[in-house]
Amino acid sequence: MKALIFERYGLPEKVLKLSEQATPVPEDNEVLVKIRCTAINDYDWSLVRGKPYLYRLMFGLTKPKSKIMGMELSGTVAQVGAKVKDFVLGDEVFGDTSNHGFGTFAEYICIHQDALAHKPKSMSFESAAALPHAALLALQGLKAIGKIKEGMKVLINGAGGGVGTLALQLAKMYACEVTGVDNKEKLTMLKAMGYDHVIDYNTEDFTQNGLQYDLILDCKTNKSPFAYYRALKPEGKYVSIGGNLNDLIWVLIWGKLLLPFSNKKLNILSLKPNVGLEEIATLYDNKQLKPVIDGPYPLESTAEKLQLFGEGKHKGKVIIAIQS
Repeated sequence: MKALIFERYGLPEKVLKLSEQATPVPEDNEVLVKIRCTAINDYDWSLVRGKPYLYRLMFGLTKPKSKIMGMELSGTVAQVGAKVKDFVLGDEVFGDTSNHGFGTFAEYICIHQDALAHKPKSMSFESAAALPHAALLALQGLKAIGKIKEGMKVLINGAGGGVGTLALQLAKMYACEVTGVDNKEKLTMLKAMGYDHVIDYNTEDFTQNGLQYDLILDCKTNKSPFAYYRALKPEGKYVSIGGNLNDLIWVLIWGKLLLPFSNKKLNILSLKPNVGLEEIATLYDNKQLKPVIDGPYPLESTAEKLQLFGEGKHKGKVIIAIQS
């Protein structure tokens, strides 16, 4: 099978290469999926470069243990293990594989059956690859932790990426007033999507302008916890779904230290992969949720698209088409 591999850390265009690899064979509880589409995520950008260096403790100090990145997929079942009950040959599936392994930038993957869900017939393979990770970060961040309510004043930092564009749609279901923060190249798109207010982070710091919010969903955590405190209303909640590792650590520490002294809450989401995916599928079926797709692009262009992703130049979810 064709796969995009890397055997050392570095910039994508220098270390990623297409290679022929053996097609894996499923074990008893695994499914062999013929991958139609996958998506680029923050994890891929960090893993390929080996930065932050904490990743190397988990995935290889001097070189990566796993040669193939990727954690979202859509595709069809090509073979099932002896103990697989919920899937049969030809089933259309999608899911976030991160609880069970990585390797979706390839024509095939063997993955535990629990990493997969049945793809709705109404959902394209491109949309199915765009939704599992980003949509559940938005859903779990806004609902499970943020406790979003009707009419809240919400800010989304990283508004034009995969999570931000889906989070807007979820927040609008609650008739919230939503502010989006991103670079100026995306502001026209954000206004067209329905953001009530937009901020170019290069010219305005949302934690310094005196405005406060009931709920902040932060895809880019890169400020001090005290800056986020300033931007929250007295009962406000801040939810980070990722960002700079050092800033995440300080948010975690100060969020706990300040908890007894304030009704403001600082939270970091620990994603539960695929939990809530049925709700996302229902919202998609009801035309209440639609991913913004950047692409699809061929597998051969992944290194270029990953570099642009790392520079924040993508709009929505970057989709890679593996096979037709």
